[in-house]
Amino acid sequence: MTTQLSRLISQGPVIMGILNLTPDSFFDGGKYLSELQWMKQAEKLVSEGAAVVDIGAVSTRPGAAAIDVKDELSRIAPVVRALSREFPEVILSVDTWRSEVAAVAVAEGATLINDISGGTFDAGMFSFIRSQQVDYVLMHTPDVPSRMQLNPSYDDVVADVRRFLFARASALSEGFRGQIVLDPGFGFGKTIEHNYELLQRLREITTGEWPVLVGVSRKSMIYKLLDVSPEEALNGTSALNLFAILQGAAILRVHDVKQACEVVKIASMLAPSSK
Repeated sequence: MTTQLSRLISQGPVIMGILNLTPDSFFDGGKYLSELQWMKQAEKLVSEGAAVVDIGAVSTRPGAAAIDVKDELSRIAPVVRALSREFPEVILSVDTWRSEVAAVAVAEGATLINDISGGTFDAGMFSFIRSQQVDYVLMHTPDVPSRMQLNPSYDDVVADVRRFLFARASALSEGFRGQIVLDPGFGFGKTIEHNYELLQRLREITTGEWPVLVGVSRKSMIYKLLDVSPEEALNGTSALNLFAILQGAAILRVHDVKQACEVVKIASMLAPSSK
């Protein structure tokens, strides 16, 4: 089955704009809590070139506390409902690991589920995704956000992450006709050195069967290395996004859509045959 997302990916790198409905996300927490705020931000993301808007209601920054499903649903449902009416041409993604939240989101108009756990936090997620044939981002993380940065270690971070992603995608693929996208999970249970090794050897993952999403926007692997704040990490983000595309990334998940679209244009001149 060819989906809207798979068609876009076949045409070149796709930009996914981030819409955080959380009070405590590491960069833009608390900025988009009212309807006026989140609608205005969604309009900005779309007008600047986002083909996908990724809506998240739970902070997944290192050390973040979980919220209950009722609170997550109360944040997600009205936003997806409103944006699906306002932007019918845009792919709405919901960033959740809960199958119950995914079900409500899809009923309200979402067509992509972005799961940080790759189906490991909720045993019902894969069966739901298969039942709805909804596109799915499968990410790697070794643990829940509150514990994931407690001494992360790997035998070989790239091989270990690749093995997890390919095994989970293969398990989901049986009887599934939607688009599976892999996400190495930059910043999730990984040191700065792990993150840069993953990026340097990204081809070992992008040359597999499934397209790859890279989400490094304003993360600590940038601002800690440069000794700046997340607000000052746009330049570093653009540098890593360009490298990611040249290593075969199919989707960039970003806070800054205009700048990411410029990166895609530059990348097309550097590697036109990768289109």
